[in-house]
Amino acid sequence: MTAPAGRTVAIWRSCLLPGSETFIRHQGGALTDWRAAYVGAVKVASPIAADTDAIAYPDGAAGRLGWILLRLTGRSRRLRALLAGLRPAVVHAHFAGDGWLVSRAAVRLGVPLVITVHGLDVTSQARRPGLRGLRHRRHLRVAFARAALIIAVSEFIRDRAIEAGADPAKVRVHHTGVPIAAVPARVPSRWDIVFVGRFVAKKGLDDLVEAAGMLGDLRPRILLIGAGPLAEQIRRRAAELGLDATFPGVRDAAAVRRALAESKVFVSPSKVAPDGDTEGLPTTILEAGSVGLPTISTHHSGIPEAVVHGETGLLCREGDRAALAAAIRRLLTDDELRERLGSQARRHVEAHFDLGAQTGRLQELYESVAVIGAGPRLR
Repeated sequence: MTAPAGRTVAIWRSCLLPGSETFIRHQGGALTDWRAAYVGAVKVASPIAADTDAIAYPDGAAGRLGWILLRLTGRSRRLRALLAGLRPAVVHAHFAGDGWLVSRAAVRLGVPLVITVHGLDVTSQARRPGLRGLRHRRHLRVAFARAALIIAVSEFIRDRAIEAGADPAKVRVHHTGVPIAAVPARVPSRWDIVFVGRFVAKKGLDDLVEAAGMLGDLRPRILLIGAGPLAEQIRRRAAELGLDATFPGVRDAAAVRRALAESKVFVSPSKVAPDGDTEGLPTTILEAGSVGLPTISTHHSGIPEAVVHGETGLLCREGDRAALAAAIRRLLTDDELRERLGSQARRHVEAHFDLGAQTGRLQELYESVAVIGAGPRLR
């Protein structure tokens, strides 16, 4: 079924939009039968922010007060008016906490709410001790009760959402896709190992650096793209180990794609962080596969849904640095295996994670809950 021309989905992310969340912009941009209207509470200065984004609380004293009150109460006439002006048939919130923030406005307007849960929102945040944890769990229950549909980015995250109070009948697993471009022309490898992502505990960068330190005879050339609170710690440890490691910071999508094409293996040894933070399904793994790069990762969260051990990459136990080093050694010293896994990774991503196909399925989910007929009324 094709949606009527002009059907709008309001895509809500309270902080619009961190550079690490390109998947949200890609998904909205791939819609064909729907028009994406991006709505946020506050604007984030990042390479993927856009002047067309609708911001409820512009910088200034009044805006800051409104943003504080929304976080405290979940109520905002200003947000409700902004959404009503867009006349959406669906509101789609990313992350459960943001789902709670916008849920009251969506209900008051009579617009169905879709919430995508990605990872930390139903893992570490849901397990926090004390009043913060209690408040988050209460907000989860309210948001899930108000939502018409809850999208989980992996089977693992689906189970965590249900544990946190989501009605199983409302939850659908839907993998976020990535753009599938032509296979890049073969170029000489500048890097043996590449990592792309935030420098935070769940990414396992400490394990990656220590494992690379066990490969002194190979002396792999390592490219670590990204930024975050652990960046200086990781940089310092790499220097202590004498690694040939380059830290270019955050790079745009084109630069990341070039780096992937110039590398031999993508390594992303994710694990449960000390505070319980957990991955959903990292899109960087899908992006690596889309250019024919095999991934070395871990049996963590939804990663085995993207990396088939022995077919599209290699998986280790979380935190097992010796096993990680052995997997890296295996792929760096076996050209035939590395090429075969990379080719199969590309085919796997094409078959299961193509952005166009996955977004088509997302539109079907929108249709299943959408407001039919006239737009919402401001009440």
